[in-house]
Parts: sequence; C-alpha cells; structure tokens
Amino acid sequence: MEEYEAVVIGGGPGGYVAGIRLGQLGVKTLLVERDRLGGECLNRGCIPSKVLIRGVDIYWEASKTPWIKKESLRVDWSVLQEYRERVTRRLSEGVGYLLRGYGVKVVEGEARLRPGMTVEIRGRDGSETRVRAENIVIAVGGEHIDLPAIPRDGGRILGSTQILEIGEIPGRLLIVGGGVSGLEIGTFFAKLGTRITIVEVMDQLLPGIEKDLVAPVQRTLKQLGAEIHVKSKVTSSRVEDGVVRARVETPGGEIEVEADYALVAVGKRGPPETLGHKDIGVETDERGFIKVDEYMSTNVEGVYAVGDATGPPFLAHRASAQGIVAAENIAGRESIMEEDAVPSAIFTDPEIAFVGLTRSEAERRGFKVRVGRFGFQALGRAIAEEKAQGFVRVVASEDDGRVLGVQMVGPHVSELIGEATIAIRNRLTVEQFAKSLRPHPTFSEAVMEAAEAALWKPIHMLVK
Repeated sequence: MEEYEAVVIGGGPGGYVAGIRLGQLGVKTLLVERDRLGGECLNRGCIPSKVLIRGVDIYWEASKTPWIKKESLRVDWSVLQEYRERVTRRLSEGVGYLLRGYGVKVVEGEARLRPGMTVEIRGRDGSETRVRAENIVIAVGGEHIDLPAIPRDGGRILGSTQILEIGEIPGRLLIVGGGVSGLEIGTFFAKLGTRITIVEVMDQLLPGIEKDLVAPVQRTLKQLGAEIHVKSKVTSSRVEDGVVRARVETPGGEIEVEADYALVAVGKRGPPETLGHKDIGVETDERGFIKVDEYMSTNVEGVYAVGDATGPPFLAHRASAQGIVAAENIAGRESIMEEDAVPSAIFTDPEIAFVGLTRSEAERRGFKVRVGRFGFQALGRAIAEEKAQGFVRVVASEDDGRVLGVQMVGPHVSELIGEATIAIRNRLTVEQFAKSLRPHPTFSEAVMEAAEAALWKPIHMLVK
C-alpha cells in the first residue's frame, strides 16, 4: 500500500490550495478529485457565473448608452457559453499544472475514508486502490439542499451549478431562494429580458445582511421587472409540457407561478456520509458540517477539514485560506485561521461587500463606535460612469480609533473591500485609513471619504 505524508480529498479552492502549499513545503502529497480540478467554484460557480455576469453587463451597458447605436445589438448566448467553458477549462488545467509542478500527485476518482488513516479510491475506470496517509485534508465541499416541494430534476428544475450551463436564455425564471446565488444569477438573466420571480422564505432578500445594503439591489431588480415574494415558500410544483408550475404561499395568499425553468438555491448541508468521515469518528454539527478548530483540525488526530465542508460562510477565498492553514500545520509551521477578517463580496447590481463588524455587532461586543458614511452620488468617477448608486460605511472604535468593520454597496465594491480587509487585519486606525491617499478620479476615493466622515467630516459631502 502506497504511503503519503498527506492526502487531500477534493480539488476545489480549499483542496487544491492546500495541495499546492503542501508541495511548496516539501510534503509528499496525493490529491484526489472526482471531477475537474478547481471544484465547484472554478468549474460551476464563482468563475463561470462571473464570466456570464461580465458578458451580460457589457451588453447591458451598451444597450442603455445613448451614443451607441443599437439596431443589431444582441447577446449570442451560445458564443458566451463557449467562452465560459474555455475560461473554466483553462483555469482548471492551470491548477493541474501548478500541482504537478510542486510534486503533488493527482488522481481522478472518488475517495472514502477508512480506519487506520487509510483512503480508498475508486477510479473513474472502476478500479480500486488504497493508500495510507499520515495526514488527511477533507476538502469535498457541501451538498446542495433539495426541497421536496420543488425537487431538482436536471431538466427544468435546476440547481445553481446547472443553470449556468443551460443552452438558452429563459423567457421566465422562477428563483427559489433569495440568497447570493439566486440574486446574482437572477440579475444577469433579468438584464437579458428574462421575467424573474423570486421566492424567499425569510422577511428580506439576502437574509442576514444589513437592509440598507440590500435595498439598492432590490430596487435594481424591481426596475428590471422582477417579481419578489418574501415571507413566502413553494408548497408544490409540477412540470408539464416544458413548463414549471409552482404553487407559492405568500402573505397575501396562495399564487401559481409559471416558468420555463426554476432555480433552487436554498443553501447547503455537510458532506455526504459516503465520504466515510463519520465512520472514522469525525465529529459534525446538526447540519452535517465538520467541526474544526482554528488550526483546521478535526477531533481525529491528523485529520483536517477546510472549505464548505466546515460550514458557512461558503466563500472560495475563505476555503483557500483554510487550506493554507491546514497545510502549514501539517508541515509543522503553526498557523491559525482568523475568521474576523474574512471579506464577503456579492456580485449583484450594484455589488455588495463587507468585512469585520457592523455597527450593531460592534455595540453588542461592548465597543463605543463612530461611524462614517459616504455616498457614491458625491463621487466624481461614479457620476462620470453613471454608477452613483450606493455608499461606503466605516465602523471604528471610539476608544482607540481602530477600524472594526466596513460595509459597501455600489460599483466595484468587490475590489474595494480588499483594502478594508487589510485595515482590519492589521488593526489600522481610522485616521491611518483616511490619510492613505487614493488616486483621483477613482472609486477608491469613496473609502477615504467614508473614513474621513468617521473622523469628522468628508471633503466632498456637506455635513453640518
């Protein structure tokens, strides 16, 4: 039986990053991936959805620009889908190149954990092998939750990974779940003329996110013609003659929604039991997610877990950071995961991004806070590009001035949140944050102005 210092199960953003770092540190490593390297994020989630979002936004911007003639302007969906596939394949091949370059052996197959730190691998050709590992990294992601009232069938009722690959632009789309995936996908389809209906069981879209961040996104969706039902749920559904018909219970009574396709995006649960992690004693929570400590260790010595398998938030960059932590601990370099400085970015229109503590969270922790806010409607670059919706908010400690959190909604905030993450991670004061110059004219100036507002008064906004 072949032996390895580390076996990584799963080649997504948590697993392949762990594998690369292990290889860099000279650890003899095997990585097992059942599909394509890059996992769900690279092949069926983060990257392909952004390809489609950008592709549609190019069309959308042109379609509403008055100095562009639009007589023959349209989206060739098949060409855009071909481009999506080329991008994901190129990136997946790049991951394989890096793993091989750092000496990591990659095997295609399904892995199952067995007692005695043994991993059983069933190859795509049906062959079975076993390897022994000194350390194991579980990076298999989570399973998408199905709803009995509207079960995915792979044809007309789809999950978030499947709908990105459909061969046509739907005329009507029912979205069950008003979370990140549902709104990102719903927005770009709405821009293509798809009639969107969103059903969310909670009392707002993007549950758990501050309502003033969500409000501009909801306004855009409504302007695009989306029909939104919160505090609502699908009670039954059927597919007849290529049409999805769903009964929806709303606060105003029951309605029927008809659509060409339905997207069910209501969250995830932990890894399937077929992985065998429970058989070797790995502890999980009530939703099946694997329990880990700050070193990414499970309760079983030598077994680590990273990424979506460990529970929310389901973020690729968080998974990658966890993968590095696990790898460095396996290699004998003590490393810990710092969850307080993990940023989030939502690619709606406008975008939403945040990191650290909100005002209410900071106050609950006992901080006296000062808050600065600056709207994009007062920013030159935003006005020039007609993207003046939204704002940046900075939350700082009244006592020592430390930046505690930053929330943003507006243009390009998925890029801007990075500098806020640096501020929080390095415990910068709001004065240091404000007095670091940003070039003009850029969207980053809004961050500087919001920090100035937390100090006293911003330059480009009247505050009496």
